[in-house]
Amino acid sequence: MSILHPLIQESLPILQRTPPVLNTLLRDLPDAWTSATEGPGTWSPYDVVGHLIHGEKADWMVRIEIILEHGPDRPFDPFDREAQFRESQGKTMNQLLDEFMEIRKNNLEKLIGFNLQAEQLELKGMHQVLGFVTIRHLIGTWTAHDMAHLLQISRVMAKRYRDEAGPFAQFLSVIQ
Repeated sequence: MSILHPLIQESLPILQRTPPVLNTLLRDLPDAWTSATEGPGTWSPYDVVGHLIHGEKADWMVRIEIILEHGPDRPFDPFDREAQFRESQGKTMNQLLDEFMEIRKNNLEKLIGFNLQAEQLELKGMHQVLGFVTIRHLIGTWTAHDMAHLLQISRVMAKRYRDEAGPFAQFLSVIQ
């Protein structure tokens, strides 16, 4: 039996919980909640879930695999931060949530199966903008990225009720 590196042990509970948290928060909600934005050029909860799916397909594990196979000799493909607008078309929020749960589960099984050790976490890949990055950086960013988007979704949804909160809004930093 292998023992996972502490970074992976700490990251896994967040990475595992993100899909069920989003499922609990967003499944079967009216579109008014899932399509809300903070204004032009901002993302709705629906858009964010689509973005998270695209990240599962084209970012975290793909880049870890590139590093493990090629190191910095094969630069990462550019990541399309708005691919969800294309890829999510015609899908319901519930379909996106199901897809996210399945692809995340598969990616985490693969990550665990790699049994990455300390020296492997320091292996480098080549990011087209950032230069050299490590597997450690990818796992850390993957985890923080989930938290950032959970915060974003909560903020967007809370701001829908800014006016309804009336004078209490001054006490709710999330809707300021």
